[in-house]
Amino acid sequence: MYGDEATIRRILTELGDTWAVVGLPSNRRRAAYGVAEVLRRFGKRVVPVHPKAETVHGERGYASLADIPFEVDVVDVFVNSDLAGQVADEAVAKGARAVWFQLGVIDEAAYDRTGAAGLDMVMDRCPAIEIPALGRRAG
Repeated sequence: MYGDEATIRRILTELGDTWAVVGLPSNRRRAAYGVAEVLRRFGKRVVPVHPKAETVHGERGYASLADIPFEVDVVDVFVNSDLAGQVADEAVAKGARAVWFQLGVIDEAAYDRTGAAGLDMVMDRCPAIEIPALGRRAG
C-alpha cells in the first residue's frame, strides 16, 4: 500500500486546502471532474491543471503547475502512470507539501523521490473516497 491511514489523514486535514488537480478537464463525464467536485464540497480549493487551461468549477485553469502564480498544498495527479513521475517532480519543484496519485496511477520511483524530497505522498487511492470516510475512522 502506498500511503498509510495517518498520511492520508494528514494530507486531507492538515497540509492545506489548495489542491492542484493535474489532468482536470471541463468534461463532466471524466472521473477527475467528479473527484474535484467532492474535494470542493469538503472545503478544498481546486485548481485545474490541463494543457487546455480551462476554467473548471469556477476556478481558472493553468497549463502546468509552474504556471500557477500562488502556492499549492497538494498536487492530485490524474494522468497515466508513465507521465505521473514527471508531475511528481514538478510538484516538488513547485514547493507542494504533498502529492496524491489517483487510483491506478503507480510509479514507485516517483514515490521514493517525492518522499526523499520531504513530501507526503499517497498512490493508487482516491481522495473522493477517503475524505468522506475520515469521520468514520479513528484518528
